[in-house]
Amino acid sequence: MSTDTIKHVIQYRTMIKAMTYLEDNPEENIPKLMDLIDRISSEGWFTGQRDAFRKAIEEKNNWYDLILRVYEIDAGIRKRSLQNFIINATLNGGVLQKTLSEEYNCNIPWAILFDPTAACNMKCKGCWASKYGNHMNLKYDVMDSIVNQGKHLGTYIYLFTGGEPLLRKKDIIRLCEEHPDCMFMAFTNGTLIDDDFCEEMLRLKNLLVAISMEGFEQANDARRGKGTYQKIRDKMEMMKEYRIPFGVSTCYTSQNIDDVSSDEYYEMMIESGAFFVWFFHYMPVGSDADTGLLPNPAQREKMYANIQKYRRTKPIFTIDFQNDGKYAGGCIAGGRKYIHINANGDIEPCAFIHYSDCNIHETSLLDAYRKPLFMAYHDRQPFNENMFKPCPMLENPECIEDIIRNTDAINTDTVHPETIEQLCSKTKPYAKAWNDTAERLWTEIFEKKE
Repeated sequence: MSTDTIKHVIQYRTMIKAMTYLEDNPEENIPKLMDLIDRISSEGWFTGQRDAFRKAIEEKNNWYDLILRVYEIDAGIRKRSLQNFIINATLNGGVLQKTLSEEYNCNIPWAILFDPTAACNMKCKGCWASKYGNHMNLKYDVMDSIVNQGKHLGTYIYLFTGGEPLLRKKDIIRLCEEHPDCMFMAFTNGTLIDDDFCEEMLRLKNLLVAISMEGFEQANDARRGKGTYQKIRDKMEMMKEYRIPFGVSTCYTSQNIDDVSSDEYYEMMIESGAFFVWFFHYMPVGSDADTGLLPNPAQREKMYANIQKYRRTKPIFTIDFQNDGKYAGGCIAGGRKYIHINANGDIEPCAFIHYSDCNIHETSLLDAYRKPLFMAYHDRQPFNENMFKPCPMLENPECIEDIIRNTDAINTDTVHPETIEQLCSKTKPYAKAWNDTAERLWTEIFEKKE
């Protein structure tokens, strides 16, 4: 047995023991746990994350409050989630992903997003999903094959997108049952959550949801329909009563920045029971996308500044998918951290890049990762050294134009197909407008520190 293997086994056994240890008295045992982890950790093993947790414990700051909040949720969900996230996906899965990515010289993703269906029970302004056509669905056997293939490559995190994934509740539940070692999460409009589904989440223990919300009532209902805001607030309250952890998914646009960047919005999410929030920058995807919804540079900078402030003060985990490039090392798509498979089976580098050169019905995951489209991502990431410009479509449109033209990837929108030139004609003005702000922020915040 190699030295690295021995270290890995020790880390695995220690983490299993540590999570059990925490259940007895988390507030008293959390500091002892960090000391134990430090002693068994090899050099460079999640150093940044360990330092952040240690700081939170010592200062008893908002992150410490978030850790303690975790011990208010259902114990079964907590234990299974920690096991699947930390042990299976990050420790065991991470080692296998790294080994295979080096062996095959390609990206192996940490997570796979896929659409059980293109159907949706809502028609939200600015959403392209329903335009794929409601006739498209991934059969259960195909979804099961995706997960089985993924696990063989070290991927244990699966996210359901769409369409509205909860229209396929029965198959999602079955998939979670068949793969208790994986963690699943559904991005949902929330309207189909009910008591029966909450009971199933408690039983399964490995299924979470992120509910789409676009701000307070006026801003939210302007995009998602009248009465939607109150409906999803009721669903959040329901899950809170069941002690089920959940998150919020928010697309920020030129129209809702003031709402979703406010102290009040964060307090509302926390009070409602949310443990995490995913912020997505609006993407002008689709032939009829409204470019007026793109945030201007001042609005995007405001969003970045406020998220950074609330990360230091609010007990909720926040990810900003456009402004967190520095922490993620740039674009995470193309298999570097995740891929997307639509309801037709087209394997796409990103949920926002609707181009593909292969289909899951004809191609294995590993072969897809070695196809020209994904290899172009692998070979060119990061797309910009300035991590405030991570995306090959939004801030570096010449990159995605070049990739699509040279890989024979085709547009996957079966209803209103869009050429790469049409797509980039919407993002080039944005990239030009954002450039000066991005360069200033990068210099002020990161280059001066280095």
